[in-house]
Amino acid sequence: MDKRCLITIGREYGSGGRDIGELTARILGIEFYDKELIGLASTKSGLKAELFEKADEKKSFSLQGGAFGLRSSLIDNVSAGYLLSNESLFTIQSDVIREVATKENALFVGRCADYVLKDNCALLSVFIVGRLEERIARVASRTGVSLDEAASIVEKEDKRRASYYNYFSNKKWGDPHSYDLCINSSIFGLEGSARIIADSVLLRKC
Repeated sequence: MDKRCLITIGREYGSGGRDIGELTARILGIEFYDKELIGLASTKSGLKAELFEKADEKKSFSLQGGAFGLRSSLIDNVSAGYLLSNESLFTIQSDVIREVATKENALFVGRCADYVLKDNCALLSVFIVGRLEERIARVASRTGVSLDEAASIVEKEDKRRASYYNYFSNKKWGDPHSYDLCINSSIFGLEGSARIIADSVLLRKC
């Protein structure tokens, strides 16, 4: 596409946000980043990907041993120059998001990317919600657990994502005022939601 395009997607757990993101990126012909950011952050910092996986979208985490809960086996390059804390891992990943955003049109899922790119005029920030019963059913189908277990997972993961986002962004996770566009995937479906986002990019004023 001709115009600059950066999309970020926040999502309730089980709302299909990742799938919607992939569909949107495919429609627009732009790059898609979710777990791919972990590999890029690992390469940039010299820290093993496992460390970023442990910390992924968590306000706090712990690994056995070390002042910051870090095993030395997770470090590829001890001269990477980063103080290994939750904040520094967030900073590394944020630097990767900004770097990608300067090079290409892209869609980012989670990781406070909307906050990280808040000063970029090409940004469209999106939040995906869904009916609770549908989210629970989707998680149960995907993981093979009971509906009761899936309900517990959804509640826990929503709280984890909210805690991470509120802590690092100083905004409120899921609040419509925190985003440019909010979509209910239970109303529009995965493909319909993706098309709404893609159309919104083309309709943006800037």
